[in-house]
Amino acid sequence: MKDAPMYIPNLDDMLAARVRIAPHVHRTPVLTSSFLNELTGAELFFKCENFQKAGAFKVRGASNAVFGLSDEQAAKGAATHSSGNHALSLSYAAGRRGIPCHVVMPRTAPQAKKEAVIAYGGKITECEPSTSSREEVFARVQEETGADFVHPYNDPRVIAGQGTCSAELREQVEGLDAVIAPIGGGGMISGTCLTLSNLAPEVEVFAAEPEQADDACRSFRAGHIIADDAPVTVADGLKVPLKDLTWHFVSHHVTDILTASEQEIIDAMRLTWARMKIVMEASSAVPLATILKNRERFAGRRVGVIITGGNVDLDRLPWMES
Repeated sequence: MKDAPMYIPNLDDMLAARVRIAPHVHRTPVLTSSFLNELTGAELFFKCENFQKAGAFKVRGASNAVFGLSDEQAAKGAATHSSGNHALSLSYAAGRRGIPCHVVMPRTAPQAKKEAVIAYGGKITECEPSTSSREEVFARVQEETGADFVHPYNDPRVIAGQGTCSAELREQVEGLDAVIAPIGGGGMISGTCLTLSNLAPEVEVFAAEPEQADDACRSFRAGHIIADDAPVTVADGLKVPLKDLTWHFVSHHVTDILTASEQEIIDAMRLTWARMKIVMEASSAVPLATILKNRERFAGRRVGVIITGGNVDLDRLPWMES
């Protein structure tokens, strides 16, 4: 028996998502920094999803999925596996709709994110910090609950929701030459590609990835998905591999995938905290780290930089440990 053909979300899906999620998400601000512009030689426009509901962009996709469920399916709840931001975002959305939320999280996930899931009403089942363990434990939870599986990124509803971020950015900043965002599983990058390829095809899309979790970069160079099971990086939100749906967008629409070392990521995170006075995650610092490393690619250009989240364990900041 053949699998059903993959549904690829389109512009209409993104536009419908904007309407559906509008009561449940923020239209986040865009900030600039003359210091960082001078340092990089580019005009940088930071789309601050760290100020989003639940502290991360993932609430966009999660809300689109949850509020798109039929009443019959919603009664059984929503379920997912996630290292953090999607988990707490789905818990937030489910709480807004008043339905159960079941989350499988690695036992090593940041405590701040676990506490946020619980605060939003999510029920956590822990797994080992590997993709294989995560998927195995999740299969058991879903079988027991019958809840609707909202994949953290390989879900057309989620990608359509994430695409609303760059739709806002395009309205907030005129004349963008490029947009760069972190890449783990590729949900934000896919949503960005979906929106910009339709509404602003002249804008280049770059993805930024840790050197120690560079499976997307290696996949991009090889022309097929290469998946790592359990990479180790300070950017905890970027440890997961691409899947077929996100690979479609990455392989068709991304200009390049750039990488940064652990120290470069930590330095960029600290620099943003110090200069812009905003709390952002290590995963969110990867784009700036790659811009600083590849100044010649961005000099003289107007670049949108998506800060994907701000859920940080304040007792374990990475420069305290490096």
